[in-house]
Amino acid sequence: MTASVSTPPSTKSKQLGVIFVFTAGVLWSTVGLGIRLIEDATVWQILLYRSVSMSLFLYVVIRLRSGESPFAQLRRVGFPAVVAGFSLVAAYSGGIFAIQATSVANAMLLFATAPFFAAVLGWIVLREPVRLATWIAIAVAVGGIAIMVADKSGSIALIGSLAALGSSFGFAVFTVALRWGRTGEMLPSVFLSGLFAIAITLSICAYLDLPLLLSPRDGGIAMGMGVFQVGAGLILYTLGSRTLPAAELALLSLAEVLLGPFWVWFILGETVSANTLFGGIVLLVSIVGNALSGKRRKPPPITAP
Repeated sequence: MTASVSTPPSTKSKQLGVIFVFTAGVLWSTVGLGIRLIEDATVWQILLYRSVSMSLFLYVVIRLRSGESPFAQLRRVGFPAVVAGFSLVAAYSGGIFAIQATSVANAMLLFATAPFFAAVLGWIVLREPVRLATWIAIAVAVGGIAIMVADKSGSIALIGSLAALGSSFGFAVFTVALRWGRTGEMLPSVFLSGLFAIAITLSICAYLDLPLLLSPRDGGIAMGMGVFQVGAGLILYTLGSRTLPAAELALLSLAEVLLGPFWVWFILGETVSANTLFGGIVLLVSIVGNALSGKRRKPPPITAP
């Protein structure tokens, strides 16, 4: 291995990166509002419509961006792309159910635990070291989660909270699968997850005898989420993440967590319980503390074969 010289990103590139990643967080933060505005559709119907529009959108974007089919990119990644795709289907399903079953604030805050799950999974599966500061942050986060679910015993909201944690675990598996496949390119695996979701949700809808035709309102919102909330958000995040360190990405991603509850409060008047508020503050402190502690570390040297 020999050291290679890399040109640091310019100030303008970093500023654009901040704008892109923050805008991605704003788009992702609308997921709770979108699901709240849907009147009749179930988890599987929403996921079906959202996956169809997302897959079509990402196919076009990947072709225009790379000049090749996303299937060619997926063949290069191989089995890790399959794992990443299935893990995202689980994450999507758990996320939609969680928002339908519990408050948006509760769900969004629990979604934010994904980096901690990823750290532990990376340590177990890939033998990646975990910093002491991250272990401390994980312990603090567990305390915050315990406070958040303490007042939900025996209720559907508790099931929703567990689904939110399951969703964040799915996103963590997706993250580790990308590192396992040695690729930082998310879009092809997300495209594959859309195809998997279409096949799975069609089967589930047929088994449960759920209608495939939704009302124009529900279908339009679900398909709009696939293009703008998921697809466009991922593209902006992919572009912005190339010029920003991981710690800044973690801090900017909190826009999604903080704005998600704001939209449903401002537009629909949805409030949160005291336990969710206090537990969420503890959880946010752990996330910010872990990100800030990472900023003080020197980045690893850039090497090339």
